[in-house]
Amino acid sequence: MEDFDRDVLARSAEVPVVADFWAPWCAPCRALGPLLERLAAEHAGAFVLAKVDVDQVAGAAERFRVQSIPAVKGFCDGAVVAEFVGAQPEAVVRQFLAAVLPTEADQKAREAAGRAADGDAAAAEEAFREALAHDGRHPAALLGLARLLAERGVDDEALRLLDRISPTAPLAATVERLAAELRTRGGSDGDEPSLRARVAADPADLDARLALGRILAARQRWEDALAQLLEVVRRDAGFADGAARKAMLDVFAVLGPEHPLTDRYRGELATVLFR
Repeated sequence: MEDFDRDVLARSAEVPVVADFWAPWCAPCRALGPLLERLAAEHAGAFVLAKVDVDQVAGAAERFRVQSIPAVKGFCDGAVVAEFVGAQPEAVVRQFLAAVLPTEADQKAREAAGRAADGDAAAAEEAFREALAHDGRHPAALLGLARLLAERGVDDEALRLLDRISPTAPLAATVERLAAELRTRGGSDGDEPSLRARVAADPADLDARLALGRILAARQRWEDALAQLLEVVRRDAGFADGAARKAMLDVFAVLGPEHPLTDRYRGELATVLFR
């Protein structure tokens, strides 16, 4: 399994990997193998062909629910992006490869990521925008460009880009955390002392309490922020279209599920909402 993780999953972060799950005793496998090898040679390194003997690496076959062989799965960035079962004709295999091999948008997004890693933000932004010109919903390009814009403080455009990424995309968790960070830091407007004075004078002033909670969250004073936001929810869960509850969820996303404050206040929020 260690070899599979290294040679297939980890390697697929650099280049697509086509994993051929086979066995020497399988006649259809022996028929399909030479076709895959010929196409790999034809594409000259555009993808890596990995032969996975299910008798030798049974754990990998079970992990990826291989129930009959030959089973061919295309991996990109550690995830299966296309697959087929059985000794298919060449036209079907070529169609499968088209779904696995990088598109123009993929190539531009990868180039942009390299530029960003090298610190060339201007070139990275240009390449990300070129990727999106080829595919306007390319997840990696949208996320990469959003990160660059967020670093420059262009939060509104960054959030619009993040909204275009499907919630089912492999990057969804990273996308949601960045979006939560941007929404949270966007609540910094206002004067904390005057808002505290308003809340002290009138604990039912939910406008002031919500604004105070947002300011505290933007300043990363998490516990105080969550306490203020929870009190808004306790007094009126639907106030300002549930803004306090949404702000709390953003703080949870920023802190992460394992943070003690997330654990504590998620429970308290549930108690308030479902009492």
